[in-house]
Amino acid sequence: MPTSLPPLAFGGDYNPEQWSRDDHVEDRDLMREAGVDLVTLGVFSWAWLQPTADTWDFAWLDAQMDELHAAGIRVDLATATASPPPWLTHRHPEMLPVTQDGRTLSPGGRQAFCPSSPVYREHALALCTALAERYRDHPALALWHVSNEIGCHNARCYCDVSAEAFRTWLRARYDDVAHLNDAWGTAFWSQRYDDFEQVLPPRVAPAHANPTQQLDFLRFSSDQLLDNFVVERDVLHRLSPGVPVTTNFMVMRQTMEMDYLRWGRELDVVSNDHYVIAAEGDAHRELAFSADLTRGTADGKPWLLMEHSTSAVNWQPRNRAKKPGEMIRNSLSHVAHGADAVLFFQWRASRAGAEKFHSGLLPHAGTDTRQWREVVELSRVLDAVQDVTGSTARNQAAILFDYEAWWGCELDSHPSVDVRYRDRAEDLHRALSAQGVGVDVVHPSADLSAYRLVVVPTLYLVSDETVASIEAAAEAGATVVVTYFSGIVDEHDHIRLGGYPGAFRDLLGVRTTEFLPLLTGEQVKVEGLGGTVGADTWAEDLELAGAEAVATYADGPAAGLPAITRRDAGRGTAWYVATRLDPAGTDRLVERLVAEAGLEQLPGAAPDVEVTRRVGDDASWLFVINHGDADAPVPVHGQELVTGRAVEGDLVVPAGGVAVVREAAGDREA
Repeated sequence: MPTSLPPLAFGGDYNPEQWSRDDHVEDRDLMREAGVDLVTLGVFSWAWLQPTADTWDFAWLDAQMDELHAAGIRVDLATATASPPPWLTHRHPEMLPVTQDGRTLSPGGRQAFCPSSPVYREHALALCTALAERYRDHPALALWHVSNEIGCHNARCYCDVSAEAFRTWLRARYDDVAHLNDAWGTAFWSQRYDDFEQVLPPRVAPAHANPTQQLDFLRFSSDQLLDNFVVERDVLHRLSPGVPVTTNFMVMRQTMEMDYLRWGRELDVVSNDHYVIAAEGDAHRELAFSADLTRGTADGKPWLLMEHSTSAVNWQPRNRAKKPGEMIRNSLSHVAHGADAVLFFQWRASRAGAEKFHSGLLPHAGTDTRQWREVVELSRVLDAVQDVTGSTARNQAAILFDYEAWWGCELDSHPSVDVRYRDRAEDLHRALSAQGVGVDVVHPSADLSAYRLVVVPTLYLVSDETVASIEAAAEAGATVVVTYFSGIVDEHDHIRLGGYPGAFRDLLGVRTTEFLPLLTGEQVKVEGLGGTVGADTWAEDLELAGAEAVATYADGPAAGLPAITRRDAGRGTAWYVATRLDPAGTDRLVERLVAEAGLEQLPGAAPDVEVTRRVGDDASWLFVINHGDADAPVPVHGQELVTGRAVEGDLVVPAGGVAVVREAAGDREA
């Protein structure tokens, strides 16, 4: 973690341009009261910094930087390129993004630009350069923040400028049009190209667009957005050497457009924004999965929680306020999974604009509120546990995750629209966490040699190299579990012939000749996991080819056929799950897998009790976050940091409460 940042930094987005001078004085006083030590400044201030094409105004930002520094608050300074000002889009309407069906999107919101626009890039780099030259030596500067939530509203543009950029990207990828034709399978539907100039983005067509064309356009779009980050980062590295550069990801269930596992390699420190969905009953479990995936984008290193909310947001259909203690639990969960900063959008809740109902650290109702008191309490808790800064996770289980497989899995013209990429990954993560097993969520190209359990959920698209790596992990002694709709296609979205699950047939010792997807509402029973469990969505006409049946379908279209199989593979084992087990079935399966792999299980974990460990060079910290309605007993020895009391084997975490124990020497190995 950069030394320029405070330990376990606390704060959030600060938008002083929305408020008066008197408010600024109050802001700094209240920031000190709340313990804020890091703010993100200038995210949406392009129109204030450059009021017209030919004028600049840095006086207000100079004052803010100076005054924040005097108050002892560090600054994550944004390049302000997230949202072009009206004068720019008015002068250059050709830079506006275009939808798949040809509609030009107007300014008036944010991110009103085509990611491939040379006009946007020219002006963005001019602004980035001006900021770097002016503030590179300012003592308040701790971090550079490129743009904001890149791709949140303009991830894919289908305009003519994007079309030309797409063709340039394809030329670099395929070298000649014959290779493109082969990769895209253009012999189908008379789609053969004889010149790259004939290629377009996958705009709305009379029938389904070519699937590999769609897949490549998704790759291209992610790369274009990343390139917008990289060019600004390079300016900042050149003009402001030594100051780390980040941008805020959006690793959440609803965000799939950016390949963050590739992007993470380009950041000096990974940052993430995460918002729980009020309507989802498993919100804290999705948070834990996404936080582990964020750590995966950071290659296992600590990362920064750049944004989350103190309470309600403004953009969901029904924006429920968080329950008492929920904000503190959310924050500590991110820290438990690797965050070394806890920041929010935003400092002061806005009184105007599209996000005026989005909660802030300082709410509309002021400081005489439960929300403010919880903010102050969270700051105290973070100060108490700040020694975890820089520590990491050392887990024995890995879930493989690949954005390209996600894109491919959810293309059109597939066997079932009910197969969703993150579904099995999240449910297996939930089940492992409930049994006290820490999990790394990593790219399939990661080194798997340290893991005793390797989970391969819905890896629809997979390369030969990844297959070899997974096979090697099993041969070396790991327990490998593969779920349905995995190994089906290569990186060009071409079917791996010979029977399903394609690339994994030999490892798993099974062969499926036909998929038997279940209809809406249809369920089947599966027998063999110590009883009968339910399943839905998927079944297969599966035959054994060296594996043994662990469980079979009791009814439905595959009645009597294997539903779960197991095969010895070298010193390890390979399991196949050919249906979508219900949560109880997933729990029983995971219990078998954990026992077979001999995984360490953290004390006190339960379905609603999240237990996670971070490990440093000479200490370890056990995080216990009780999301349930009953007190949770945890056998542990050490110093409980939130309350400051010693614990000798019997820690009780109250319902809705949190605890962080600096474990006694020797407990780490217990």
